[in-house]
Amino acid sequence: MFQLAELTQLNDCFRPLSQRGGARAYFLRIAAYSGDVAEFLRRYYEAARRSGVIIDGRIPNPDPGNLAYFNEMMGADFRMDAGFFSQRLQKWLPRMTDGQRTAVVTAMYATLDDMRRQGKNDNMLRNAYIKYMCWLYYKFERIVNVLGGETLPKILYAGDVSHYELQLLTVLSRAGADVVLLETGGDQAYLTVDPQSALSRLYQAPGLGPFPAGFGVKRLQEDLQREVERQRLYGTLPSLSPCTNAWVQRPELNAVQTAVQARGSDARFFYNLFLCQYGVEDSLTYTNDLFALYQALKGGGRRICVVNGDPPPPTPEEIAAVKRGNYTSAEQLAAGLSANIRYPANIELQRLMTKAFIDLVLEEETSCGGSVAKLTSRAVSLLCWLSRYQKELFPDWKAPEVAVFLQFGRCASDIGALFLRLLARLPVDVLVLLPNLNEGSVLRAPDLLEIHSPQSVAMDRFPVDQNQARVTTAAYQAERDLDRLMYQDTGLYRNQQYAKASTVLLQTMYEEIPILWDQELKYRPSFSAAGDTVTLPVICQKICGVKDGNASQYWLDIKKLITPDTEVVRSVPWVQGTDPNPVKPYATQFLKNGKLLRSKIKAHSAYLYGILRAEVQEHLLDKLQLLLDQKLIRGTFENGTEYTVIATALNLPKDLLRKIQKFDFTKKNPKLIYINTTEKMISLEDSILTAFLSLVGFDVLFFVPTGYQCIEQHFARPFAGETQIGDYLYDLRIPDFNTVQESGLHSIRKLFGRSS
Repeated sequence: MFQLAELTQLNDCFRPLSQRGGARAYFLRIAAYSGDVAEFLRRYYEAARRSGVIIDGRIPNPDPGNLAYFNEMMGADFRMDAGFFSQRLQKWLPRMTDGQRTAVVTAMYATLDDMRRQGKNDNMLRNAYIKYMCWLYYKFERIVNVLGGETLPKILYAGDVSHYELQLLTVLSRAGADVVLLETGGDQAYLTVDPQSALSRLYQAPGLGPFPAGFGVKRLQEDLQREVERQRLYGTLPSLSPCTNAWVQRPELNAVQTAVQARGSDARFFYNLFLCQYGVEDSLTYTNDLFALYQALKGGGRRICVVNGDPPPPTPEEIAAVKRGNYTSAEQLAAGLSANIRYPANIELQRLMTKAFIDLVLEEETSCGGSVAKLTSRAVSLLCWLSRYQKELFPDWKAPEVAVFLQFGRCASDIGALFLRLLARLPVDVLVLLPNLNEGSVLRAPDLLEIHSPQSVAMDRFPVDQNQARVTTAAYQAERDLDRLMYQDTGLYRNQQYAKASTVLLQTMYEEIPILWDQELKYRPSFSAAGDTVTLPVICQKICGVKDGNASQYWLDIKKLITPDTEVVRSVPWVQGTDPNPVKPYATQFLKNGKLLRSKIKAHSAYLYGILRAEVQEHLLDKLQLLLDQKLIRGTFENGTEYTVIATALNLPKDLLRKIQKFDFTKKNPKLIYINTTEKMISLEDSILTAFLSLVGFDVLFFVPTGYQCIEQHFARPFAGETQIGDYLYDLRIPDFNTVQESGLHSIRKLFGRSS
């Protein structure tokens, strides 16, 4: 009779009998879940399906027909005797060998004898005997003739086992079968029939938790069926597999220079590197070190492809070249799109690329929330980039060659990170270098080797030629380090420190405007700086009426607000649709699906802002996109007004461009004062300009002594806050502010109702 084997690891269940140290069978209970448990159960289910028995729920009791047939064949006799059991089994299950029959008889007798010693009478023993015999015949006949062989048959029981079922499973275990009880509802029900756990062993290990909802035999069957179907997707599998990073002796960038032949000798693998380095070891020599590394790789005959930042998005031509159909599942998508992968010069590399692509697409199904459309978009991008870069990486690949793909600078795109993970499954060393510690990365992968270095260097491009290699002096680097200490999170800012800005509107009292007006932005309420972006608190107010009806003082008060960076609009309209505008004929070409085509705009001959600093150009285009997205101008994306918005915002006057060019986001901002003493409405173009300049960072004041609704017509919702300061005056003439002078003891304080 087989003894109950003690388990050390789950896969012991698959050991042949000769490696178990004698006649030992496993009777195992699994009442908690982990990834390892799920993998074991899938494998055990497959083994039981092939040469065992699977029971999902209770074993049905013998029905009247089963009992009638048993009585007809075996009669009603019963004796608690091993010889009687043997004689009956020989007739009932004739395919069993003498050894198997002896094992079952011994186990059955021992189980029934246990019942007798527990006080069960002969009638109860007879009922158990008949139930066992029927179950053996109708449920387990396929395994009784292979019990106790070199490969033990497997029984998988899913559910809460009953007393009689446990007895029969114990009989089969003692006769030479492995048994696994899958208890997705926990172990409590089992302990009611075997309180001492004498008949089986509960599997316990760190990290176990509750089973997922719906887990069971049907889920195992579905998973295995899906796995079989997925295996069909690959066709002929490659003979090589990646060995990523396992060969690395020291975690350092120079590991990439290790000769491929020195990394490992197992012909089943190619040995590659997947590494991301944050920061730099020595900022003084970093640029030259990179150039030396590049030269060493080129000199060693390595194929190397360098990309600065995320790979440029696929072009329309690249996307159109990908043949695709309509897919309803990730499997269909992976199989259909993988047909685009071609490398006829080496079929092994083609198989490697196909397998890596299919594996990654199937893994990404969950990340895409089951959306086939989103998964298709990602998969097409992968194919476009693979086609683009394989010409540099694999012009004439032969094993065991390993190319180098080096991405220099921030990895900010999820799809770009996915492409790096794809390359890391191919014979490619994938290096991601992030010298600027202020830049993050979305790249995450279990096989990624991360290196963190202490120093930081701001570099835009990888030095691939000698002209780009620069030597940094110690004094220069010390100045950079001091610069970082002084201007990071200290409230001090260097000139033009920030390239990006967003604006918030200050809700102010009228009396506060002259106090805030000529103040540096960093001292205003709500100013903040985070990362590479600052938040600018700006003023945008419509001021109606004239305080105390005093026109002379009114003009003097306005004059005091005119700074060297203030643009004053004295006539309405400021800009009209009939004015010359070189951008207007081409505005329709600069927008697609609501998004500005920035590259096309910058490359166009009508683009006027190419002389500005690069970060200023980006700032202006950012705010133009924001103005479109907000739909603040009435008619945007409804009647073509969006093209007027583009044409107007891309045709700023030269004096405004000069103010914007020198605008430092932490210092004083440029201003716009718009005076309307008439009954005219401001034009659509004026509305666009004032809203655009406010987003750019201008303070904007509308002075309307008449109190008329003259600025609201073209805005979809209120744009400027409104303040009433006094009497409405009409037909005022705007003076030459150079001639306006203060008389008496008036001051700015008196302007706002206070005596000096």
